[in-house]
This record gives sequence, C-alpha cells and structure tokens, in this order.
Amino acid sequence: QVQLVESGGGLVQPGGSLRLSCAASGSFLSAYVMSWYRQTPEKERELVAQINTRGATNYADSVKGRFTISRDIAKRMVYLQMNSLKPEDTAVYYCSASGTFWGQGTQVTVSS
Repeated sequence: QVQLVESGGGLVQPGGSLRLSCAASGSFLSAYVMSWYRQTPEKERELVAQINTRGATNYADSVKGRFTISRDIAKRMVYLQMNSLKPEDTAVYYCSASGTFWGQGTQVTVSS
C-alpha cells in the first residue's frame, strides 16, 4: 500500500512557475513508476510526466522542455517543476504510483 499526498498547487500568471510535491508513505518509492497526471472537466485524465524505477523520465509532448519530474527516494518525495506555464496547463494534477495508487489531487490554475 502507498499513500500519496500532493501539494503546491495554486494560482499563477501565464509564464510563471510552480513546483508540485507528492509525499509518499507506506512503501519504498523506488519500487514504483511514479507519475503526474492532470485532468480537467473537459478532458480525460492525461499523463504529464513519469519517472521509472531506474530514474528515466518521460513527458507528454505538450510539456516537454517546460516541466521536470524528479524524486528524492530518501525523503519519499516526487516533484513536478513547472515553468513557462500556460492557461492550457490549468487542471487538477494527480500523483500516482504505478497507476495503482493515487493522491487526492491539487488544483493548478494559470490565469492573468
């Protein structure tokens, strides 16, 4: 079992930055593929960024070059650094462990 708690969302202007955090408890973080997803009322949940057990990363085309996923295994934390934010990045962002365990989500709103 893994419990995930996201934080760091909020309101930011276009072009701004936010860092989302995901605190994991209950199991070894390195055993899971950790991912960030996002969802809006108009769209299905989509994969934003992923980091596998070896530390290799993968990103949606829409966020490549702007978002960076990282993890601190000792602290059991996963992060999503989001730069050059756009209004279309507005969504609820979810942290997931291997697509099995999910956090409650954190709202990101990009608006002037």
